[in-house]
Amino acid sequence: MYQLLDSLLNLIVALWQVGRDIFVLVLPWTPLLAWVAFWLLAVNWVKYRAVLVKGGWTGLFLIGLTMILIWGLIAPPADGVHSVFGLSLSNFVGKTVYVTSLFSIMFLCGSVQLSGACGSLVCFKDEEESPDHGHAAAH
Repeated sequence: MYQLLDSLLNLIVALWQVGRDIFVLVLPWTPLLAWVAFWLLAVNWVKYRAVLVKGGWTGLFLIGLTMILIWGLIAPPADGVHSVFGLSLSNFVGKTVYVTSLFSIMFLCGSVQLSGACGSLVCFKDEEESPDHGHAAAH
């Protein structure tokens, strides 16, 4: 009986250690996972695509440029350069690579959602328009 309890205790300790190790492994990737989850599941890409085509891409470009400038000023790399794929990049060039990567991931998430691969995970209800739009009282 003692061996059974000892084995169960060892199993619980081992499961706890595995869970802790998985948590430590996933923790640094949490912001990127949140980025992917937001753009994949929370954005209606049918409407967002229409906004981008009508000229919203200029606003998106300016937001990206602002991200690069502010991020480059607030958080320069410790040694003065970014090491990306074995290349030594200056501060603002490195930030440009990172922001471009985030935007690429964003558009990939949109492509996945528009292809229908998300299936029932995304369900956006259409806004119902009222028949009078509040104009009946004004006339």
